[in-house]
Amino acid sequence: MIKFQNIAATAAVTTVLLTGAASAQSVADTCPSPLRMADTGIEGMGDLSEAFGPFAETFEELTGVELALYSLSNRTAAGTALQFDEVELVFAGPSEFVLFQQLADMDILFSIVRPHYGSSFVVRADSDIETLADLAGRRVALKDVGSTSGHIFPMMLMAEAGLDPETDAEIIMAGDARIQVLINGDVDAMGGGNKDWDAIREQDPDTEYRLLAQTDTLPGDPVVMRASLPQDCRDALRATLAEHSDVLWESLTSTERNADKFIERDAYMSFETDPAIYDVVRMAYEVAGIALDD
Repeated sequence: MIKFQNIAATAAVTTVLLTGAASAQSVADTCPSPLRMADTGIEGMGDLSEAFGPFAETFEELTGVELALYSLSNRTAAGTALQFDEVELVFAGPSEFVLFQQLADMDILFSIVRPHYGSSFVVRADSDIETLADLAGRRVALKDVGSTSGHIFPMMLMAEAGLDPETDAEIIMAGDARIQVLINGDVDAMGGGNKDWDAIREQDPDTEYRLLAQTDTLPGDPVVMRASLPQDCRDALRATLAEHSDVLWESLTSTERNADKFIERDAYMSFETDPAIYDVVRMAYEVAGIALDD
């Protein structure tokens, strides 16, 4: 069941509608309606509506433009839909954005910046693995193929340590089981998101673990706009939604799926995201020897 905004949030939207009528009119005058939005991590209209129903309602109240949710099966389908004007917006991850840029010109409406978003390698404290180079010949658990923090950047770290991740170590794409296989001793090390480092210690408090390596903060999850939208439309959307970002953020994180995904210490919505910051993601693919369309 969709969890819609509470009375206080609805009242806040009403207030900003009264004060921001001119901005909303500008969006409605310059943008097509409806604007169609997909998410690369959700399949099926039911799940999409449950995750983004409140966000879509608030978006329309703020801009005067309907936001129609559009179901797609995977990131490749999302990139194609953007390329051929089947959707206007896609909620994506860093890897998806650089993939989309290969297909056509893309813009960013906003991004979700998570200061603690990055990749970590973890081993047991008593392990003889002291550096990433010591992973040679070892079993290493990663997350899912294509995951920015759970696959691409861990592979990059291994490559920067002088390893060929494809041949010098046994990579296990363990998905949701990645933490458990480390705890069980089925692998020698685990590479995943920074949150995994905390989760390992929470799930196995009687065992000591050691952080082997960690990346800098990675770029956030962008809402991608196709650049073929009129520039006036893109500018008006950014200006209007940025002015009321607190209300938009509340509606976005009011559903269980998005609260779990986005709410963490110091996370915030940025409307000043320079697409150039995603060059580090493209570089990670190159260093790791992974094709962007894999």
